[in-house]
Amino acid sequence: MLDKEIKIMHAPVEIAGQVGLISSQLRKYGYRSGAYNFFISYLNYKQTFNTDAFELMEIFENSLEYYDIYHLHNGYSFMDSYKDLELLKQAGKKIIMHHRGNDVRAPERARKGANYENPYVNTEASHDAGKIHSSLQLFAEVADAAIVQDHELYEYVKDYYHARNKKVYILPRLIETEKYIPSYPAATKKPLIVHAPTLPEFKGTEQIEQTIEKLKDSYSFEYVRVEKMSHEEAVAVYKRADIVIDQILCGAYGNLSVEAMALGKPVVCYIRPDIKANLPESLPIVSANPDTLYKELSTLLERSDTFKKLGEAGRAYVERYHEASVVMPFLLDIYKEVLS
Repeated sequence: MLDKEIKIMHAPVEIAGQVGLISSQLRKYGYRSGAYNFFISYLNYKQTFNTDAFELMEIFENSLEYYDIYHLHNGYSFMDSYKDLELLKQAGKKIIMHHRGNDVRAPERARKGANYENPYVNTEASHDAGKIHSSLQLFAEVADAAIVQDHELYEYVKDYYHARNKKVYILPRLIETEKYIPSYPAATKKPLIVHAPTLPEFKGTEQIEQTIEKLKDSYSFEYVRVEKMSHEEAVAVYKRADIVIDQILCGAYGNLSVEAMALGKPVVCYIRPDIKANLPESLPIVSANPDTLYKELSTLLERSDTFKKLGEAGRAYVERYHEASVVMPFLLDIYKEVLS
């Protein structure tokens, strides 16, 4: 078990509520941990200390005498120049970079790798490819280890870190399942389909909504696009859904899929074949890309009697692989290994 005296700082941005959730879980386990966020959004996640870049610099300077591990997120540190990373090393601190997606999803690597090809992926929201390359070179040199949330991101960063004998850990997304009471869909003549495009181009919202319009010619259903809502407001909509569509371009499932499965909803999301091969066979997500979405949604709409079974399978999957109490021991082991 990780020494209870170890103190962990999470910074400098919140990503899908995961940063604050990890920090709050650490405190639940009896560790001292703070999570800081300088990027405030309408999603209004409540488990980080929201600040700005200037105040965060003051917090950073004062933190050097307190924290042991700096768990950084999404390719950011406290300074645009990354000079703070050298200060942390000089102070004997351990650094972990938790890559979250568009900080490493360079176009060339996202479209094709040694064992995969993805013609659908949209990387317009990603950082500049040159910046991704130089940043990964720097992080691999300075950080003690990296964390990613799935095998998709692992492919983009592993070569950089392994070249310097650094580990890249895969840590699944966390969710507190007790806060998501499942509401399993019943067979219905007019299902509600929900999609939440925080990044429409990345998620494939245009293609999704073109398919939705086409389906209206043959099927009866409602469609709700969730946007510009707080996370709490969005979850209230997900609870009413019969089908939740996550993202159909990237090739891996996102936080929306995890939340929807926790709520007992059938989920549609594109899962790249090589990624699916590395996931548990019990994954109940209906995989669909722009070429297959119409067919997969048609099949679902014709079989509303299967909604509840898919929802139950999703809830069981999340409880087994994403529940915070299941994932956190793996993170504590990562910290312990990095410190050793």
